[in-house]
Amino acid sequence: MAISLSVVVLLAVILVVMIRSKSIKPGPAIVAVLFGFFLASTGMAPSINRFLNSVADTINQISF
Repeated sequence: MAISLSVVVLLAVILVVMIRSKSIKPGPAIVAVLFGFFLASTGMAPSINRFLNSVADTINQISF
């Protein structure tokens, strides 16, 4: 839960920065948000969630 909430906040911040810097207009940003929302309700959602969790686990295992 903490990882997914962090990803949502990070993506929201990136989206706001992109809109404010005019690198993406509000219309395409809304379409991207709606696409993500509807994608989350499809059968692909568990696979995407597993993939993101494995990426997060891999990043956590990196030691400097």
